[in-house]
Amino acid sequence: MNSQGTTAILVFANSAKEDLANKSISKGEQLFHDLTRVTLKKAHNTGLPVFHFSDKDQVGATFGERFTNAIANIFDKGFSSIITIGNDTPHLKTQHLKHTAKQLSMGKTVIGPSNDGGFYLLGLQKSNFDVSGFHNLPWQRFSLYHQISLWLRKESTELIKLPVLQDLDNEKDLQSILSFSRSLSPTLLLLIIRLLKRNGNLYHLNQNFFYLFRNSFLYNKGSPEVSFV
Repeated sequence: MNSQGTTAILVFANSAKEDLANKSISKGEQLFHDLTRVTLKKAHNTGLPVFHFSDKDQVGATFGERFTNAIANIFDKGFSSIITIGNDTPHLKTQHLKHTAKQLSMGKTVIGPSNDGGFYLLGLQKSNFDVSGFHNLPWQRFSLYHQISLWLRKESTELIKLPVLQDLDNEKDLQSILSFSRSLSPTLLLLIIRLLKRNGNLYHLNQNFFYLFRNSFLYNKGSPEVSFV
């Protein structure tokens, strides 16, 4: 295997039904479904092996247990490094994944911080993965990024930090995502706007927003120029 062939991508993302039950986005099942579909497409575009662990595949009583067990499962398949992502970061791009794979091939560790104190991407070496230490991190708490960064710096030779991106946990996050609408696909953008409007939470839009999309916003189902894949 070549250096990148030893790396796999783990998409740790629940089903749309499970996301709907756990996140504060009313009527968002179609949004969650599309987020997972597009995330998987980005992952497959890297050419790396991709494994999707939804709620039916996860093992464990807590998020930390389920996430740790999923990573261990991929390493048990013989891969020497792994890139883990979720489905809730629309601005994640294939190029972020390719860059991470390159850093992993040089023996480094990679983290992509999210603006809520967690992370949207983690690039791990098998040699730096300790099940008990990983399991005991403060999962789903605001201090997670800080604590896991400290842990990774002790376990790895060099930690590479990607740009901070926003994830989607509630309707307030949907509003914030619209501030960076240029890097979203028209399909997902239209879905978010319709969802906010349906739920009565479309408070405001950038005054130039509809001007930018005046010819294609309602009809364009995705073009290469604005694709976020």
